[in-house]
Amino acid sequence: MADQVQKLNSMRLLESHDIEYEVFTYDDSITDGVKAAQAMGLPPSQVYKTLVVQLKEGEHALVMIPSDHTLDLKRFARSIGQKRASMPTKRGAEAATGLKSGGIGALALTHKRWGTYLDKAAEQQETILVNAGQRGVNVEVKVADLVRVLNAKVVEVAVPMAGSEAPSVEADEAADSGG
Repeated sequence: MADQVQKLNSMRLLESHDIEYEVFTYDDSITDGVKAAQAMGLPPSQVYKTLVVQLKEGEHALVMIPSDHTLDLKRFARSIGQKRASMPTKRGAEAATGLKSGGIGALALTHKRWGTYLDKAAEQQETILVNAGQRGVNVEVKVADLVRVLNAKVVEVAVPMAGSEAPSVEADEAADSGG
């Protein structure tokens, strides 16, 4: 499924932990997770987008949720013991991560040492796809391996988007990883 892709740091990280993965690619002009899933011929429930969340001043977290869901910020804040959380603008997410919107992926941001969270829905899948840190490139990895390598905490924070059966642009697309 993958065209020839330059090895990314996210792939090197997985390999350094002896974690198997498969690379999937799609047109890098796609920045919406649902559209990325469609382009790869996969169900949106298996393709996860990584959202950048602003916590306290200067603190961020990464939250991976199914591409056809949206993040319940209040539920997320409560689940991690914070009073509030907010979504940065697209520009803010890019500035904080150093990655382009549509290419934000937790595997590419481990050096930030931010809290990393995975929505509980992932436990219903053996594998999920997450962005590899570059627009148009996702990696499929076992959920248990992803949680282990990222030291991710599993939280129940995603809610289905209205009309999630059909492609739509979600309110939190500003900081959407695109898959």
